[in-house]
Amino acid sequence: MITSVLVANRGEIACRVFRTCGELGIRTVAVHSDADENALHARVADAAVRLPGATPAETYLRGDLIVKAAVAAGADAVHPGYGFLSENADFARAVLDAGLVWIGPPPEAIEAMASKTRAKELMGLAPLGEVAQSDLPVLVKAAAGGGGRGMRIVRCLEELSAALESARAEAASAFGDGEVFVEPYVERGRHVEVQVLADAHGTVWALGTRDCSLQRRHQKVIEEAPAPGLSERLAEELRALAVRAARAVHYVGAGTVEFLVADDTAHFLEMNTRLQVEHPVTEAVFGIDLVALQLSIAEGHPLDPEPPHARGHAVEARLYAEDPARDWAPQTGTLHRLAVPDGVRLDSGYGDGDEIGIHYDPMLAKLIAHAPTRAGALRQLAGALEKATIHGPTTNRDLLVRSLRHEEFTTASMDTAFYDRHLTTLTEPAPDPHAPLAAALAEAARSTSRFGGWRNVPSQPQTRRYARGDEEHEVHYRHTRTGLEADGVRVVHAAADLVVLEVDGVQRRFEAARYGDQVHVNTTTLTQLPRFPDPTAQLAPGSLLAPMPGTVVRIAEGLTAGSAVAAGAPLLWLEAMKMEHKITAPVTGTLSALDVATGQQVTVGQLLAVVEET
Repeated sequence: MITSVLVANRGEIACRVFRTCGELGIRTVAVHSDADENALHARVADAAVRLPGATPAETYLRGDLIVKAAVAAGADAVHPGYGFLSENADFARAVLDAGLVWIGPPPEAIEAMASKTRAKELMGLAPLGEVAQSDLPVLVKAAAGGGGRGMRIVRCLEELSAALESARAEAASAFGDGEVFVEPYVERGRHVEVQVLADAHGTVWALGTRDCSLQRRHQKVIEEAPAPGLSERLAEELRALAVRAARAVHYVGAGTVEFLVADDTAHFLEMNTRLQVEHPVTEAVFGIDLVALQLSIAEGHPLDPEPPHARGHAVEARLYAEDPARDWAPQTGTLHRLAVPDGVRLDSGYGDGDEIGIHYDPMLAKLIAHAPTRAGALRQLAGALEKATIHGPTTNRDLLVRSLRHEEFTTASMDTAFYDRHLTTLTEPAPDPHAPLAAALAEAARSTSRFGGWRNVPSQPQTRRYARGDEEHEVHYRHTRTGLEADGVRVVHAAADLVVLEVDGVQRRFEAARYGDQVHVNTTTLTQLPRFPDPTAQLAPGSLLAPMPGTVVRIAEGLTAGSAVAAGAPLLWLEAMKMEHKITAPVTGTLSALDVATGQQVTVGQLLAVVEET
């Protein structure tokens, strides 16, 4: 019987496993890098062990140190979570060799399926060899791992070499394995997968289907179960193929078989020999706890002969600290507050006040809704996201709400190119015109409560300035004998945390919270600007600033100050949160300054280079 589990992972998945362990009365052990010493998963575990590492990201790839930590902490089992070493057969063997229980499939099954090239061969498929013009477009893909890392679309042969190099570097950083392969790229397919669960006694469950077509950078954003709009013939074929794949490698535990579906035909992609990020939608539909079942299987217990019946529809949205309108740039900073309405499930690896750093994936949380119908689940999740309190860095919240309400998605006619087509319209600013005024009135109320608002002469209009993205807003209000006043609206109530305005006879509530110069008003985030801008705070035209904190991993070959560059040409690459981000020349001209070097860490807004237009 398992009494203590070490989770060889971090963040949301570690907290998720710990929650089930706590419900079952199983003690928990966390491991953490120096950067994660105060992370939520390290705080909620019964015990935590620091892992030394050359970099924070590499720490969780040190299987030898993780096994030592499990033994030292008295754990008798290891759960790998997802990502990092979760699909590493050598790590699974090391856990078993140490006399510990491995909460996952046999190493041989991991070995057979963890490499996508070997998995395709096992299923009677093979990746492309030499790529020709007629094969385009193609997808360069990491052989190990997943989550969209180490993947590049190539549409012309001239881009292939650079794509291979970039994908290898990203895969090696994320998974410790730089092997990549090339396969045909299907432009308008849907990403559909089947959750499997197998015990050591020969029973294999195929727990329905999931659709994960809404993706950015080949990483899933919104997932749902069951996959809508599939013919019963195709759904049954997918379930049968998933069971066949599991049986082919004598699979034990939880796993996922992924397919690309186009024209009512299934194309095998891979088998993930681990729990998936999107597993909660399957749990909701089938009324099960997959982590609890993983633990039961690891203890040797059999599954029931048949899985439970599916009920209703579930949808999950991944809340990321990123700015979709700026090429999905990851964001860092303090997550001051995260709260969602009752009725939806929240899985997160962050607590209020936690810092979002540069070293790991920018996912803050997952929100999951379950309802009798798909339309009901979509409506419930969109409403919960819209009403959620998210105070901190920029997130993809607005994108998620708009995606869930988009006609192409609500009618289940989406595919994996959804964001390629719709990102511009989905990220168009829709600012609340009264949010800046509400922010100013809340601040005025706060100041009045602290210092008083008495005047011995008629009050003149007060002015405050706020920025939302690239837009600036100037608002005016007055202190009067009866309270605060503003032109065009009636101030019904003004306090530091709540402002009520009446506009054209309709009252609206604005909840306000301030952290430094950042002000959150309902779902709008504003930055209060100084009354008198600094006239010296100017940059040379063509200055390129770091859009995020990160590390300079590469500079374009032969590029030095004085080099001629073309508009759109890549200058350098930043790595942040395990993803590479390309910095390109804004205009055709001369690189007059290059202020960084390979390996250098930069902060957001730091000057990287200057391109003078010809």
